[in-house]
Amino acid sequence: MTNRANELNNLRLAVLIDADNAPRDCLKSVMEEVAIYGTPTIKRIYGDWTSPNVGGWKASLLENAVTPIQQYSYTTGKNSTDSAMIIDAMDILYAGRTDGFVLVSSDSDFTRLAIRLREAGMRVIGIGERKTPSPFIVACDKFVYIEVIREHLNKERDEEAKLAAAAQKKTSSKPAVPAEKPAEKQTARTIPDSIVALIADSVADIADDDGFCDLSYLGNLLIKKQPDFDSRNFGFGKLSSMIKSLPRFEIELRPTGDQNYKIMYIRDKEA
Repeated sequence: MTNRANELNNLRLAVLIDADNAPRDCLKSVMEEVAIYGTPTIKRIYGDWTSPNVGGWKASLLENAVTPIQQYSYTTGKNSTDSAMIIDAMDILYAGRTDGFVLVSSDSDFTRLAIRLREAGMRVIGIGERKTPSPFIVACDKFVYIEVIREHLNKERDEEAKLAAAAQKKTSSKPAVPAEKPAEKQTARTIPDSIVALIADSVADIADDDGFCDLSYLGNLLIKKQPDFDSRNFGFGKLSSMIKSLPRFEIELRPTGDQNYKIMYIRDKEA
């Protein structure tokens, strides 16, 4: 499984952004999310840069080395940006220098493009807001909500700020005051019964004779069944933490050839 994970993380990705249907303040966090899945070898954003509506992108583009592609709006009410992005995507596909695509948009017009790229053997990751129509979501191998990326990033920044404040307080000349240990709080949202059922069904699909399945295989299957499945949607940083919070599932850590590494297996107690 480690080799498979490394293979996915080394994907050469083309990141194509629809400036008309992506929030302007999300670019940095989106690029950090893309780094989880591979290396963005092509980074382009499409829009009519003569329009004042997209002016707010400039600083973010420079900071993240994203190339703006000019597409004039020749006709009022028609989205020529979509056409330019789709044509570019096909040119990149036939050039054969990428392993996958990241389509950043909340527009269902890219549904057919996602399907076509997957038919050609490309891995397709969609990134958009929660308002994204279902057809585009299910057309991708994986779909990530921008709201979830933001929330995760804000949580990390808050933790860093707390650590910095604690360090500053420690080095202060004032008498040390014992710091109150923050109560460990589960910030997870309630996990819907439908999601628990999805996990249970997926465990059953790939379980061995003892009813156990590898967590890594389970995670891959969940995304195949529901591309927008993400443990962060429910307040958990990792799938393992999410599974641990569900009393329905039993967890077993099995040793490997590496003494420092164990594989987590899951079993549905109600199966």
